[in-house]
Amino acid sequence: MHALDVLGDPVRRRILELLAVGEESAGELGSVITAEFGISQPAVSQHLRVLRENGFATARPVGARRLYAVDPAGVEAASAWLSPFERFWRGPLAALDTELARGRSQRRRAGQIGERSEE
Repeated sequence: MHALDVLGDPVRRRILELLAVGEESAGELGSVITAEFGISQPAVSQHLRVLRENGFATARPVGARRLYAVDPAGVEAASAWLSPFERFWRGPLAALDTELARGRSQRRRAGQIGERSEE
């Protein structure tokens, strides 16, 4: 399965978001995903399996539990695939950053002028 096919599913993306914070047990992940998406624990297990088999998550046994974590290999594969397309958003994001900085500067100047007029 292609990295973007794996990431194309909102449940799997949400699982990865949860795992990006730190290791989680299958039960903890299942509780959150079931509450948010209304799917069963076996369905969550299937999504975890897809993430594991495609290099996006690792699982390690701890007693009777399995703890899941992000596997950097899958994330790196997705990033490598997307990198040739960065030029499409790098320029607009840089322009947005410039405009935001300009707006902050204008607000600071306007605040300083307002403070002077109150004196």
